[in-house]
Amino acid sequence: QVQLVESGGGLVRPGGSLTLSCAASGSAFSIYNMAWYRQVLGKQRELVALISRNSNTQYLESVKGRFTISRDNAKNAVYLQMNSPKPEDTAVYYCNAFIGTANYWGQGTQVTVSS
Repeated sequence: QVQLVESGGGLVRPGGSLTLSCAASGSAFSIYNMAWYRQVLGKQRELVALISRNSNTQYLESVKGRFTISRDNAKNAVYLQMNSPKPEDTAVYYCNAFIGTANYWGQGTQVTVSS
């Protein structure tokens, strides 16, 4: 069982930067693949970035070169560094941990990109 708590959301100007954090509690954090998803009201949740337990990463095409996902197994945490965000990045961002059939979600944190 893993509990996930996101933090770091808020209002950011286009072209600025913001870092989201996800703190995990429970056992064996390092074995989980971790991901950030986002969802806009009325739309499907989409995968933004993923980091495997071996630290391989993949990104949504529209955020490549702007967002960076990282993990710190010693701190049981995963991060999403958002550089040069755009208004279309506005969404609720969710932290996700998965392995096999196990799949856990945080409660989400709102990110609003606006001048």
